[in-house]
Amino acid sequence: MADRHLRFGTFLAPFHSPDENPTLALERDLDLLVHMDELGYDEAWIGEHHSGGYEIIASPEVFIAFAASRTKRIRLGTGVSSLAYHHPFINADRINQLDHMTRGRVMFGVGPGSLPSDAFAMGFHPKEQRRRMNEAIDVLVPLLRGERVNAETDWFTLVDAKLQLSSYTKPMVEMAVASLRSPSGALAAGKHGIGLLSLGGTNDEALAFHAENWRKCEEAADEHGQSVDRNNWRIVTLMHIAETREQAEANVQFGIEAFADYFRHIAPTPIVPQGVTDPVAYLRESQMAVIGTPDDAIEHIERLWQGSGGFGALLDLAHDWADREHTWKSHELLARYVMPHFQGSMETRREAYTHTKKSRALYVGAVDDAIKTEIQRYEDRKSGKAAGDD
Repeated sequence: MADRHLRFGTFLAPFHSPDENPTLALERDLDLLVHMDELGYDEAWIGEHHSGGYEIIASPEVFIAFAASRTKRIRLGTGVSSLAYHHPFINADRINQLDHMTRGRVMFGVGPGSLPSDAFAMGFHPKEQRRRMNEAIDVLVPLLRGERVNAETDWFTLVDAKLQLSSYTKPMVEMAVASLRSPSGALAAGKHGIGLLSLGGTNDEALAFHAENWRKCEEAADEHGQSVDRNNWRIVTLMHIAETREQAEANVQFGIEAFADYFRHIAPTPIVPQGVTDPVAYLRESQMAVIGTPDDAIEHIERLWQGSGGFGALLDLAHDWADREHTWKSHELLARYVMPHFQGSMETRREAYTHTKKSRALYVGAVDDAIKTEIQRYEDRKSGKAAGDD
């Protein structure tokens, strides 16, 4: 599709084994974003988690502030800010500050919070998280638009509240709501006319949920007099690519079992369910992930595009399946061979190559004629000079 321009990025939870140095793991995350920025990736979303020992970024805002100073172009989003844990006025104020400090590169991804262990640690039941998220979004959007807000809930109060700092981005910082299987995120996105972040896998079942939630998002937008744009819909998937499938499979033996163990025993999302003993085979066969070549990645993304009806950005869920060298190589291969396929940057070059190839005889003949003409001119001048000497 010549008019398709899919953006690419990463969703950095991150996932780091508790057996390694956390300081070095966080530094490696920063280095990865610098690498992706240099490769031309469009965006990176940074998670917030507080328990479980794996997803060790507690404040995406702090991480983004640091990452912004080391990158140049890539946009940086909270992926996501767990609204149930924070007073919305403070969240909004900090995001507007980041919007200025990044000169408009920040995005505000929001959600209820993914780990039930986080909620229990803070003294409330996970069933309260989505209600709190909706109550927070209801005031965050008008606050970020510069409005004065009054609100009263059982966990926060706003009295004649208005942010002292308006946004750098106009009319407001870009927002997106996380969506898994529950429709709550899609309904909130539609109600307020903001973006959607679809997580939770990309097998056939998950893809059907994503497509249905986008439909619900559009319905909610119509109901509330809003509009939503597929360009502001992101889908998160899993990939590791190499020159061959065999090489990709060998690369991920470095850390895929630790990743699978986390999802078997800690994370609530069934990316690798209990009882799965061969995560590589499962992830491949279920189409939850690509562990293969650039061509495999293109086929996988085309399947997501067709199954969803189209979206604006594909985010690769960051992981430590492979070591640093092969992880960076995977992102490089994606940038070199996969991204151009979905961004229309190869069609005109291929057309130019094909056109020139077909017309080679004409062009080479013209060059030959030009050479012969110049030789003849030289001979004519030489002959004329000789005649004059006589």
